[in-house]
Amino acid sequence: MALTAGMILFQSCKKESATTEPPQVGVFFSIVDKQAAFTSLTLRATTWNWEFGDGTSSTEKNPVHVYKEGGYYTAKLTGTNAQGETASYSANLAVALTPYALLTGDHTAAGYHGKTWKLSSTISGGLYTLADANFTWIADPLGAGIFGNLGLGEVYDDTYTFSFDGSYSHDVKADGASFGGYVYELITTGGAGIVNSNGSDYGLCTGKYTPEAGAKFTFIEKENFAVPSKYGDGGVVTYPNVSTLDFTGTEFIGFMDHQRKVIVQEITDSSMKLVMFIAADPDNFPKNSLALTLSFDVVR
Repeated sequence: MALTAGMILFQSCKKESATTEPPQVGVFFSIVDKQAAFTSLTLRATTWNWEFGDGTSSTEKNPVHVYKEGGYYTAKLTGTNAQGETASYSANLAVALTPYALLTGDHTAAGYHGKTWKLSSTISGGLYTLADANFTWIADPLGAGIFGNLGLGEVYDDTYTFSFDGSYSHDVKADGASFGGYVYELITTGGAGIVNSNGSDYGLCTGKYTPEAGAKFTFIEKENFAVPSKYGDGGVVTYPNVSTLDFTGTEFIGFMDHQRKVIVQEITDSSMKLVMFIAADPDNFPKNSLALTLSFDVVR
């Protein structure tokens, strides 16, 4: 008994003299539909308190939580060490969002002014296809970031903002021009609207454009989308069961050409991929001859 007591006394003294450090806290999570699996990344924590952002909580170290509704949530983990010191970490979650919510962002957040996107300089690759029913791939000379290599790097600066109430704004920045089709500019402005023709060999340029005040957009999650095309029977190709973006007046996103309505091929909380059409054949204008797949990133 004396030995045991001595060991206890020795351990107690060592513990009292040790220098303690506060806990460190991080969070890893994965989301499938409305279920989020959380992993605490902590040092020197002995207890864990999770707040999931929907009014519920947990004291498990690595909980799994199912949200009742899709939406934007902030999950917070607070770790506490044996001395009662705490540290916290918050993670922003996008749970089971509809495509419209992914496009327009968290309209309930303080200071919400819509969600802003810009053409991606690292993912977009100028992916050309024919504007036919199957989007038949053709020889594609363009790769990632090529627009900058063509001397059209300013196209990566323009921004496009979608708001939950359906309003839309477009910023063409200092050059007052937008990425667009070279043939479109030649036919509609006689070439006078062309600001930068460095991409003319690929049917690309920048052209003068003044964004429309008070513009609106329309997102349709599923529809049969009919597009004028030189490859379609009767001059029309219909793409069944696709998601689309359309705009009022002269507005558009990413690429200015005769066809302003585009197909939303993919969308996540941070990126989207759109298919837009080019009337690149002057003998068949304004029927589309090509399609261009461009990627967009969220502006943080």
